[in-house]
Amino acid sequence: MRENIYTEAAQFISDCHQKLGKTKIETERRLQSVEQEIAQTGTYKHTEEELVHGAKMAWRNSNRCIGRLFWDRLHVIDARDLEKEETIMEALFEHIQFATNQGKIRPTITIFKQETIDGRNVRIWNHQLIRYAGYQTEEGIIGDSSSIAFTKACQKLGWTGKGTEFDLLPLVVQVGSQEPYWTDLPTDLVKEVSINHPDYPEVNELGITWYAVPIISDMRLEIGGINYEAAPFNGWYMGTEIGARNLADVHRYNCLPKIAKAIGLDTSSNASLWKDKALVELNVAVLDSFKRAGVNIVDHHTAAQQFHAFEQKEAANGRDVTGRWSWLIPPVSPASTHVFHNKYNDEVKTPNYFYQPAPY
Repeated sequence: MRENIYTEAAQFISDCHQKLGKTKIETERRLQSVEQEIAQTGTYKHTEEELVHGAKMAWRNSNRCIGRLFWDRLHVIDARDLEKEETIMEALFEHIQFATNQGKIRPTITIFKQETIDGRNVRIWNHQLIRYAGYQTEEGIIGDSSSIAFTKACQKLGWTGKGTEFDLLPLVVQVGSQEPYWTDLPTDLVKEVSINHPDYPEVNELGITWYAVPIISDMRLEIGGINYEAAPFNGWYMGTEIGARNLADVHRYNCLPKIAKAIGLDTSSNASLWKDKALVELNVAVLDSFKRAGVNIVDHHTAAQQFHAFEQKEAANGRDVTGRWSWLIPPVSPASTHVFHNKYNDEVKTPNYFYQPAPY
């Protein structure tokens, strides 16, 4: 086990030091220090410099992400010294506020303490720090169906929602085997956007809303053989994530029939392509609403162009671009982007972000 950790540590630190312009002597000294630390404790701790570079590398290596052009602009918050639930929660609030930045969204990651032998690991139960609840009722699902299991877990902890389509879920954190600690999100901390359409005022009456910043909080960050089970991170939205998936998927909010009715489409036949028309107009509404609210968002055509620039920069630096094609192509008009016509190597490199089982 210790040999495996050192092997991964040595590979990461050597690469990290090379990118940071460290001398050979500096690298050798650091590797000796790490080897001794692993021999004594079974693990090692990253320097802040290594942590920052590793988190950025993890974004650069994320095969599912089309927004990797900005990987080196990631703002890294080192919260490894926090062990109490209250201070961890405060750090999450600070992340939301800093990342939101009144709509001028800043790519941010907050990294809590690494996986430890004593089991006092930090876990965040939420899939995203900001997310809407989902309720299974006799009349059908209210809210976000993807949140049903977590909503039930929150209710068992004592949380009670209002039962609307867009109830903000509480934050839930857990340290080791201690009881989960939860608190409601302060409403003034969360920026939400009402989805309106510039040409169809009927859409405005549907009461659709979405939150400004997607902060993934349930993935494991792995850097040089060290796991950080709590490391919430965010960029900004690509419009189709909201307009073609979250709000449009049949198993999510299933808004296409409502949009079609609001803009007067004939839904009697699939051949009328009403779903396609409604999908485009919903995405127009999302992009226009975010821009009017002063919240950063990118359309899928621009995102694809940015990914092309990322590919060119990686090639110029002698690095191969890995990617998962099925995730990189946008869910609207994919064939209109260069990504659709390319092939990508889906090799998983580290540092990286990985899924982990839910703790509830």
